Formats: sequence, C-alpha cells, structure tokens
Amino acid sequence: MNRRNYQKELDKIIQENESRSRVPRLFLHSCCAPCSSYVLEYLSRYFEITIFYYNPNISPGEEYEKRVREQKRLIRELSVHQQAALNQGKCDNFYPVHMVAGPYEPQRFYEMAKGLEQEPEGGTRCKKCYRLRLEEAARLAAEGGYDYFTTTLSISPLKNAQWLNEIGEELEAIYSVRHLPSDFKKRNGYQRSVELSKEYGLYRQDYCGCVFSREERACQTNRGKP
Repeated sequence: MNRRNYQKELDKIIQENESRSRVPRLFLHSCCAPCSSYVLEYLSRYFEITIFYYNPNISPGEEYEKRVREQKRLIRELSVHQQAALNQGKCDNFYPVHMVAGPYEPQRFYEMAKGLEQEPEGGTRCKKCYRLRLEEAARLAAEGGYDYFTTTLSISPLKNAQWLNEIGEELEAIYSVRHLPSDFKKRNGYQRSVELSKEYGLYRQDYCGCVFSREERACQTNRGKP
C-alpha cells in the first residue's frame, strides 16, 4: 500500500484556502514550545491559529508548568519578531496566534495507560496518548467553531505521523470539524524547529514528557555510563 504524502495534502488545502474571503481558523494542539516553533512560523502565514496546550501525560507537575511557560513565551516573542519582519517588508503577512491552556489532568493519562505500563515508547500506549490529546482538541475545535484542528506532534522523528493523521480523520468524522493533515518533519521542519529553539533560547526537554519516557531515558543514560 502506498503511503500518503500528508505534506502534499496540506499544500493543497492551503492553496484552496487562498481563494477564501475569510482567514481560516486553526485549533493547533501543541506538545511543547520547541515543536510548535516551526509549525507557527510556517502556518501563521495561512491561518489564524489558537495554540491548545493540553498534555496530561507530562510528569512531574513542575515539568508541565515549565513547558507551559515556555509555550507562552515563544508566542509572545514570535509575535514581536513577526511584526518586525512585516515592518521591514521581509514578508507579506502573518496572522495572530492565540493560546488556550487546557487543565492539567494527569489522572486521565494514568487511567488511559493502565495495563500498558510496560509498552515500549512508540507503541500502543503512545498511540492511545495521541488519541487522548487529539480528541480533546477536536472537541474544543468543534465547540469553538474552528475550521480545522491538528497537532504539532508529527514534527518529531519519533512520532508516528500516519497514526496521528488516522486518528485525526476518525475524530473529524465524530466531531464534524476538519482535521488538517500534516507531517511537519517534512521539508526540514524538524531541523528548523531545532534552529528556532536555539534562536529563542527555548528549553528542549530530553524525554517525551510522561513518567514512562522519563524512566526509559534514564535507563538509556545509565547504560551509556562507564
């Protein structure tokens, strides 16, 4: 079976929207500021974006709060830089970026992960975690009358873009709000996010966020010690 090119599908939607009289609104789930950096730089030219920061998987609470602060800071500083670029005639347009911080609900993640604690990173537990976060994004996007929803998660080389898009399409049918196809790691998106993280001095964590990924990361680190 041929694998779909989600980047080309996104290109087509952007092109179709250029003839619209109204700027489409995108409800964008974000896993962290570094992953959202390239996505915001890219998509804010074509959509009015609301970042939805909802990640009940993150542990501990202090880590969650740190990532929220970094997300807010990035949006503020990106807005300043984009306005400066507009004033200098370096680009044609950027649309506003807003933010909604969802509640921190770690109990929802642990309920979802029950029985899957021994699953490896990238397995069934991760897929269910994608679904948990994307479903909340789809529900709120529908309630808010947004044109599209999607997630920044596909920018990571460690995240399964096919799963993310399949889940998004399932939720589109349930909540009647369009899922925006994406594979943001394409066209050097991941590398650009690394560059932007350095430019803005963003905190880049060394584990996905959940307690299981943190433990796996610690084991990898300890194995590498002499």
